[in-house]
Amino acid sequence: MKIEQISKHIWCIRTWMLIPVRVWAVVEEDGVTLVDAGMPFMAKGIAAFLQKQGAGPLKQILLTHGHSDHVGAVKRLVETMPVPVYAHRIEIPYMEGRELYPRRKKLEKNVQPGLAKPLAETEDGGLAAIAGLKPYLTPGHSPGHVVYYHEQDRVLLAGDLFTSKRGKLHRPMPMFTADMTEAVKSSRIVRELNPLRLEVCHGQAVHNPAEQLDAYLAEMSRAFSIPTSVWQ
Repeated sequence: MKIEQISKHIWCIRTWMLIPVRVWAVVEEDGVTLVDAGMPFMAKGIAAFLQKQGAGPLKQILLTHGHSDHVGAVKRLVETMPVPVYAHRIEIPYMEGRELYPRRKKLEKNVQPGLAKPLAETEDGGLAAIAGLKPYLTPGHSPGHVVYYHEQDRVLLAGDLFTSKRGKLHRPMPMFTADMTEAVKSSRIVRELNPLRLEVCHGQAVHNPAEQLDAYLAEMSRAFSIPTSVWQ
């Protein structure tokens, strides 16, 4: 596994398994928040990062969604470091295997029932900030997919909202995306937040992604016959 500091507060921990798999550690004075947990074999490397960097204890794990390549190390990590795990309340029944992910044939029991807690919600129905990160619900790839924006560093941790190719925004994997039209709608969060850097699980970082959004939307419209009225 490779470790790279990508901003003042955020480190990327990545490995390769046919495609890149990236998770992120947000380091604050009182400890570390892990965003996504990758594959099971990444648990050892994540634990080694925490020890080597002297970044303080692991405080919590935040999940963008519950697919197996984003939650794989959760079980082993919480066995040795009992910390809370958070996901959107919409996503939890799917990742626990109580509801069938759209377009899947079998239930996925990716996280032990009761382990994940719902992200706190605000009075207006949004999601409350946590560990310097502002979560936003971005459904489409999965029903309760969430991205996390570090406002101080202007880094958007986008999970599988996109993939990337050669530093350019690229579509989420169609085979594993529940609703591509909904995912396209959710991609507009990039224009709203205008991050300096966008991180995806599968691919390289995208710099100034809002500048690419119009071209991305046009390509998605052509590729999936999505009417432009969806995002206007």
